[in-house]
Amino acid sequence: MPHLILTSRDLPIPPLSAGGEPLEFRIIGEGVDMTGAMALVSTSLEKISAAQIEAFPDTVGLIANLGVGFDTIDRYAAAKRGVTVTNTPVVAEDTADHAFALILATCRRLNEHERYVRAGQWPATEPLTSVRVHGKRLGLVGFGDIGQGVARRAKGFGMEVSYWNRSARAKAAAEIGATRVEDLHALLRRSDIISLHTAHTPDTHHIINSETLAACKKGAFLINTGRGGLIDEDALIAALQSGHIAGAGLDVFEDEPKVRDAFIAMENVVLTPHAAALTHECRMEIVMRGLMNVIKFIETGEVMDEVPAPA
Repeated sequence: MPHLILTSRDLPIPPLSAGGEPLEFRIIGEGVDMTGAMALVSTSLEKISAAQIEAFPDTVGLIANLGVGFDTIDRYAAAKRGVTVTNTPVVAEDTADHAFALILATCRRLNEHERYVRAGQWPATEPLTSVRVHGKRLGLVGFGDIGQGVARRAKGFGMEVSYWNRSARAKAAAEIGATRVEDLHALLRRSDIISLHTAHTPDTHHIINSETLAACKKGAFLINTGRGGLIDEDALIAALQSGHIAGAGLDVFEDEPKVRDAFIAMENVVLTPHAAALTHECRMEIVMRGLMNVIKFIETGEVMDEVPAPA
């Protein structure tokens, strides 16, 4: 008899089995029969609310999220129902590539230069000047696998790398050549470019706000491939409009897929659609890692990538 697995959207899933029985996948929605379902496979693009979790049959014991983040899942409701939550920690290198691409694109004004050439303005008008990246001071807010990946790339550009993290990562920092700054404001004051890589939690919600933006060096650049909720978007828009922040590279947004009109109108903001992990290779790694958690859960009751229950 097939094992029924729910999904939050249509996903590129090959034929799979667990314990000698095939997996049957069914997209959740109004009127969908969830009887006997054992797990839900979700993505970081959908919110899994307390109401949805409470509506699951008692047989559902796992939410396997396809993505490293898990802030879209109501973990309190999951813990109350005894439902395990997993993620897929396989996105670090692709996300670090994308973060550094945003650093280059934003500082060197690549999007503006491309639009300038396509509009036939060259050589009728003078090309825009930009800001060099090599040799600059990079401040990383968060120093997990992704932050460390960005730091390694930055060292290749001769950048001075500092990081703020709630716990010291002394071994990784020593290997890479990064310096820990214990005070966030101090990190922001010294950094030419700031890149966000901390998890989005109640403690880090709007960690970039009017106060922390005011602490930034005038003319600094802000990059976000973490989560949209890390930034108070009203405060960032004001800082960009005033020129205090010279530019921003944003892959994530607070109310995505909606993007604020002010960001779209600004030439000094580079926008991408939560695409940091959207390489062909990484997408398949994410899907397969999530499904491996599902298979292991069905066969053994255990998982590889359990997200800690909320305190």
